[in-house]
Amino acid sequence: MRKTYAAKLRNVLSASIASGRLADDLNELTRAELEFIAHDWEIWARDDQLAPSLMAPCDSAPQSRPEAPDLLDEARETSSSPGGRLPAGESPGAINKAWRVWLLLGGRGSGKTRAGAEWVRSLACGGEAAASAASRNASSKNDPTSPCSAAGSRNASRRAQQIRIALVGKTLADVRNVMIEGQSGLLAIHPAHERPEFEPSKRRLTWPSGAIAELFSADEAEALRGPQFTAAWCDELAKWRGAERAWDMLQFALRLGDAPRVCVTTTPRNTKLLKQIIADETTVTVNLATADNTTNLAPSFLAEMTRRYAGSAIGRQELLGEIVEDASDGLWRRHWIEEARVEAAPEMQRIVVALDPPVTATASSDACGIIVAGLGVDKRAYVLADRTIQGRTPEIWANAALGAFDDYEADRMVAEVNQGGDLVISVLQRFRENFPVVKVRATRGKWVRAEPVAALYAEGRVVHVGRFDALEDQMCSFGADGTMRGRSPDRADALVWAITDLLLSDTMKPSVRML
Repeated sequence: MRKTYAAKLRNVLSASIASGRLADDLNELTRAELEFIAHDWEIWARDDQLAPSLMAPCDSAPQSRPEAPDLLDEARETSSSPGGRLPAGESPGAINKAWRVWLLLGGRGSGKTRAGAEWVRSLACGGEAAASAASRNASSKNDPTSPCSAAGSRNASRRAQQIRIALVGKTLADVRNVMIEGQSGLLAIHPAHERPEFEPSKRRLTWPSGAIAELFSADEAEALRGPQFTAAWCDELAKWRGAERAWDMLQFALRLGDAPRVCVTTTPRNTKLLKQIIADETTVTVNLATADNTTNLAPSFLAEMTRRYAGSAIGRQELLGEIVEDASDGLWRRHWIEEARVEAAPEMQRIVVALDPPVTATASSDACGIIVAGLGVDKRAYVLADRTIQGRTPEIWANAALGAFDDYEADRMVAEVNQGGDLVISVLQRFRENFPVVKVRATRGKWVRAEPVAALYAEGRVVHVGRFDALEDQMCSFGADGTMRGRSPDRADALVWAITDLLLSDTMKPSVRML
């Protein structure tokens, strides 16, 4: 919720821009005043980037805010107005709703990381802690517990010293590279006098106020045993491995202060944990779209992403920040894929490249599905790469398939020959003689062929090494008619051939030798 002084100042700045006086007005400000304006998040943030904080009964600007010339006059006039932070039409009951989790589901580049970092900054520097305490205890500016009084300021400082924050990402590298040292990370958003000291060897940030944040990897959930916190910021929760375990351990650690809280910033995935968090009555969920943050993105980025992905499931997820549900009649479920996903593959016993060639070679033709998969030493199948290409001639897709074969040192290629017959094999062998390729011919419908492969996913016997969004979109949209919204699921077809060869072919069946 934006403070009244910040809302007023936004209006003043907008009016100054509209009148063409911005440069003149800014020139009248001191360096300290300009620094304040530049770093006050509530002036610049969108409404959907501001935490649903408990409201204080007074609306003073921060104690460190300098006196300002004409540009800040309107903001200063409302700074001491009791109850000034209540927006029009909003009741105190609605504002003081108790919440435990603030969940930001955002598209790529939507500003969710900046929002999470600024929330942590407000805690560490005493802002939200002061407002929260005041909303519970203060009824007037004369109350010594109010942050609007001198005693309240001292109390806020003491509360800041008691703040302990957990910063949790998928890995420690993610926490450091994105949440701390990233362009929207904690070190970048503070003015110099507020900036925390980062001690990588101790996995710790320490603010001048005395607040402390510790770094944790979701991959090492047990590290959350022992420490205790007043708050936590979790980034990209939807891509954590073993997310439920890490989330549960974090909940047990949130036991300091009057109302421990969590901010979760993530691009959504259709996972069981994320749905449970959304359904919890103490969760406040906000959706952030990439387009909402256009002014902070490269001019061509949004246009290109819209051109490529508008209307697709991956576009809804990665650009609009929506959870994409599985097709009601689909064979695969996204949570099967998510729960078995890994970042690195184990040693492979054998590797195949599966090829599902198109009938024609025009720009509107079906893609040539090219999937690389291997059989691990643990007897599970691992999807290693998706090298599918669209609208290319046989010579180009043959070279792409051979490139994948060489890159992964595959043992053989599996090629569907229903459409091109021996032409597919001849095209491949034109570039490489004595090439190990196995011809497979579809004698049953796509759905029937894919069912046993989908069953292997349900059993956790197929693992994706990394993310393959386009492939996974096809898999989860694979309809009963064997198509993906009327189009051929080329990537999924190639995947079915690869997994069938690795786990369901005769080579996997036990043999009996007569003695």
